[in-house]
Amino acid sequence: MIRRVHERLKGYYIFVLVFILWIVICKLEIWNQYIMPTPQKVYTTFKKMIIDGSIFENIFISLKRIFIGYFISSILAIPLGMIFGCKSKLYKFFKPLLEFMRCTPPLALIPMLILWFGIGEKSKIIIIILASFFPIFLNTLSGIKNCDPKLIEVGKVFNFSNFEIFSKIIIPNALVDIFVGLNLGLGYSFRAIIGAELVAASSGLGYLISDGRSMSRTDVVLVGILVIGFLGIISEFIFRKIINKVSRGKQVNFND
Repeated sequence: MIRRVHERLKGYYIFVLVFILWIVICKLEIWNQYIMPTPQKVYTTFKKMIIDGSIFENIFISLKRIFIGYFISSILAIPLGMIFGCKSKLYKFFKPLLEFMRCTPPLALIPMLILWFGIGEKSKIIIIILASFFPIFLNTLSGIKNCDPKLIEVGKVFNFSNFEIFSKIIIPNALVDIFVGLNLGLGYSFRAIIGAELVAASSGLGYLISDGRSMSRTDVVLVGILVIGFLGIISEFIFRKIINKVSRGKQVNFND
């Protein structure tokens, strides 16, 4: 029992070490509190934000943007990955364009998106879509293309139609890759929202970090960073639980 608990928690020991190092740095006054606020100060600031409700408002706004963009990205990327995975000749026509878009950092498009869509919700959601699209698309494409040919041959032996081969053999074989892509896409969504809100926003966790920087409040900046990090961990934990149930206990590699 103790060993099992240790195995589950050992990945979080690093957080304890970082926290201890943070306390030591503050005690030794290696940097002044303007640069590195104490854990107590950060906690006090976080507590004040909870009391006045500002932290919950910013969390809600950021999560809303993340999941809208992530949902749109998923319903675009998965069908396209399936289509191009089955139609490799068609994919060759679009591959150069997709590679060009994949290699273009979404944050580099922020100035143009602001000009086209303004500083409202559309530009931020588009940034999230662009950031999360390719992990989902490429993993779906890989899962469809890399289906074991022997399984397809077995389907043909049993006189499966093309639709049956696709739905009963190719899709189940690609599920793990699709789930890995969805997990990676969610992580990229959390990364993208901060960049989008840092540049053009009046609310959200990215705005909270930017506002703290402009007011020389490093404690506020750290609160924003810690909150978005823990939200990402919680979201991924929930996501893994759902995926493990859907995949019926099949081992899934979530590594980036």
